[in-house]
Amino acid sequence: MGVLNVTPDSFSDGGRYVEVEAAVAHGLALLDDGADWLDVGGESTRPGSRSVSEAEELRRVVPVIRALVARRPDAIISIDTSKAGVARAAIEAGARIVNDVTALADPAMGPLCAEAGVTVVLMHMRGRPETMQEDVHYDDVVEEVRARLADRIGAAEAMGIDRDRIVIDPGVGFGKAPGDNPRLIGATRRIASLGCPVLIGASRKSFLGHLTGQDASGRLAGSVGAALAAAAAGASVLRIHDVAETRDALLVYLACAPPAQSSPPAPGGAR
Repeated sequence: MGVLNVTPDSFSDGGRYVEVEAAVAHGLALLDDGADWLDVGGESTRPGSRSVSEAEELRRVVPVIRALVARRPDAIISIDTSKAGVARAAIEAGARIVNDVTALADPAMGPLCAEAGVTVVLMHMRGRPETMQEDVHYDDVVEEVRARLADRIGAAEAMGIDRDRIVIDPGVGFGKAPGDNPRLIGATRRIASLGCPVLIGASRKSFLGHLTGQDASGRLAGSVGAALAAAAAGASVLRIHDVAETRDALLVYLACAPPAQSSPPAPGGAR
């Protein structure tokens, strides 16, 4: 899952792809590098970030999605948003997946996704990005995250979303202490026992800096290491900035890994 942030303030690439032409060129490059799908986002969710208006988010993402679909009609595109209005416009522009970091907190989001028949990604996060790091204490981070995701799966199904269209994300870096994130990645198979594919998004995140001492620009090796660990632990989807490097590492890993360690299949909306 290649990351395409069309934001001025994302933590690792903010401002690089705010122009439509630059965003589309980068998205096409990620596909050429081996991304199975592109995750287009118009609102930063880094710790402490502030929400933008629906109108501004629409202005950022819809032209990019529309242009990507025009250039690559078969490309799988997800919209990274928590606003049902943005999701609707993105789906109309060609997005097939809704990646919602709030796990359907907008009451209109679930019914919309059910009606459209799209795949949804439900992520664990306490609060919102601007407040999520204020309380990072868990008695048992894996079980508490797993229980919350189970609750959101049930809520999504109650709204009419088929289980085979649900992907779950433990929210690495979202309202977690640095030491919690490796535990969650290592527990991917336990989280996957809920019956949905698991997405892991560890690329360039701050816990890697705590482990390696590197800032965001120097976390490529750490990001690849986290991706391989997630694959070994049973992740179905990896949300990645550095697609070419991670793809090569995964190809070698999968060629060498015992059969039981291979990743499970991707969800219905992806491949």
